[in-house]
Amino acid sequence: MNTLPFIEAIKARDEKFYKLMKDLQDLVYGESSLDAKTKWMISLAVDAAVGAKDGVKAIANTLRQMGVTDEQINEVLRITYFTKANSTLVTSLAAFEK
Repeated sequence: MNTLPFIEAIKARDEKFYKLMKDLQDLVYGESSLDAKTKWMISLAVDAAVGAKDGVKAIANTLRQMGVTDEQINEVLRITYFTKANSTLVTSLAAFEK
């Protein structure tokens, strides 16, 4: 996997930190019990939940290149919205605790 652009940008300023971040990227996106598509779909959900518009766009395009359909991307985003919105709903119930 190519180094993510925001990690690559660190290289010129801080070689030690770059190596640490690159090694972490390799650990996270390397061989494991989860396949690459699942890892990228989780990344899509997290970026959507935190409002990282550019990340969502880039990850969705990466997923499409991996054969993921727009229907599957939409389903990930629906789950993300539902989960994020429910946490707001549950937290809001605290307004009625005495």
